[in-house]
Amino acid sequence: MDEKPTTMDEKQPTAHTEGPTARYAGDGTAIETARDQEDFMTRNGLNLKSFGRRRQGVSIVELDQSMKTRHLHMIAIGGSIGAGFFVGSGGALAKGGPGTLFLDFLIIGVMIFNVVYALGELAVMYPVSGGFYTYSTRFIDPSWGFAMGWNYVFQWAIVMPLELVVAGLTVQYWEGARDINIGGLITIFYAFIIIINIWGTLGYAEEEFWSSCLKLGATVVFMIISLILVLGGGPSSGRYTEYWGARYWYDPGAFKNGFKGFCGVFVTAAFSFSGTELVGLAAAEAKNPVKALPGAIKQVFWRITLFYILGLTFVGLLISSNDERLLGAGLIDVSASPFVLIGNYAGLKGFDSFMNVIILVSVISIGVSGVYGGSRTLTALAEQGYAPKMFTYIDRSGRPLFSVLAILVCGALSYVNLSSSGVDIFNWLLALSGLAALFTWGSICLAHIRFRKAWLYHGHTLDEIPFKAVGGVYGSYLGLFIIVLVLIAQFYTAISPIGAKIGTAEGFFQSYLALPVVMMFWVIGWFWKRKAWLRTADMDVDSGRRELDWDLINAERAEMATWPTWKRMYHKLF
Repeated sequence: MDEKPTTMDEKQPTAHTEGPTARYAGDGTAIETARDQEDFMTRNGLNLKSFGRRRQGVSIVELDQSMKTRHLHMIAIGGSIGAGFFVGSGGALAKGGPGTLFLDFLIIGVMIFNVVYALGELAVMYPVSGGFYTYSTRFIDPSWGFAMGWNYVFQWAIVMPLELVVAGLTVQYWEGARDINIGGLITIFYAFIIIINIWGTLGYAEEEFWSSCLKLGATVVFMIISLILVLGGGPSSGRYTEYWGARYWYDPGAFKNGFKGFCGVFVTAAFSFSGTELVGLAAAEAKNPVKALPGAIKQVFWRITLFYILGLTFVGLLISSNDERLLGAGLIDVSASPFVLIGNYAGLKGFDSFMNVIILVSVISIGVSGVYGGSRTLTALAEQGYAPKMFTYIDRSGRPLFSVLAILVCGALSYVNLSSSGVDIFNWLLALSGLAALFTWGSICLAHIRFRKAWLYHGHTLDEIPFKAVGGVYGSYLGLFIIVLVLIAQFYTAISPIGAKIGTAEGFFQSYLALPVVMMFWVIGWFWKRKAWLRTADMDVDSGRRELDWDLINAERAEMATWPTWKRMYHKLF
């Protein structure tokens, strides 16, 4: 066991290396990697040589560490915002009303806030080479870690073709594109996602950066316009020509469909945050994650407050929960997006098309994220011996080549939706990913709780943790508790959906199919590894820890100790 520091001034524990493939040493000194040794065309995947195999590190697969701080920050702020937020929020408003919409998204926001901070604490301590499911393996149960890894791969492998279909439907919002075969539109977007992945990590990072900037800018514009409309400053040709205020909170009311409405929106809100955890996955491919990740984690606060809470508050003020157009038709009906409807009702010419472009960019962004998240996790599974070794193949440009190809091939499932019976098949495939994010988030919280317990058990102190979750272990308990509530709410609405006393067996299994699938993976993992629940004494908290510069950390802590309370709180949160 490493010698642990005893005081703030003497805190210089023995460093734990990330292996010979680390991009940065603990003091921030650059270490030349395999990527740096390649020419421009090879390291950016633009010639045949780039597909050759890169040398492997001793203990971890060397992914391409080319992400910058700006990439991580924008991935954290807007990376996973897609159709669930821009379109699904309309259905949520119709289910529960504006009060329920605000309250449920606020509760889920609190949960996500704690999940991401717990993930940040673990990721700064232990390098995540492609999959944070490894925290479940290390601090909960190797069999459960196996289940969570494959659960995450399946989630993104199914979400990616869904986003291709939604992208095609989004384009058909415009009258001139309705005669275009959706299969052709799917092919165009499929090709775009493939091209982005040719550029590897940097392609994903740049695409996410610019799409997040666009989503952020559009949301700010939307909220400024919405504020004007609420105050009655809309065009004379539209609805909002007089002070609008909160009239829809009184008629038809803030809350709708009672407890069922609350549960239904609760589930929708949780699914709208899917992908938030990708910032932890992306950190493994940042140039210097020890410095970049904490700042990126703090940006999640802005996503929750700016995008979800404040943005949907304006939606609840300007759109009635009884508006029939919110219900839409089909898989994803962009015309049912409250962001599009507000533009229509306000008489703002072109605003609906503007928001539709933002929705299209968001959908494609999630598709690209699906390839990234699924492929990196599959590579990590293979490195741990939980998947075929062929998926450990990293080419000379830093791409996990066979893992990327495997997820891209799953994109072809989008064409299944074109046949008459394909819609039913597609819905069942979607059911597989329905609860996947909840299990992932719950595992992160539980792994953090178990890590803290083992950390103290093995004689360490909290001062030895360089980046601590704001809520500590209590925040993870709160996050885990809310996740359990969402699972209960999903179970309740599956048995007794809104508008019916009891649902159908088909509806129930489409809502809860992911649970037996996860349990199946858990059983397979147990037979594979023959390892179950880890006791505190058996958890290893020392090996594989990230190399850290404690002189620098202690100097920063000493400086912060001199700050006033408000400044320390600001730094902790933002």
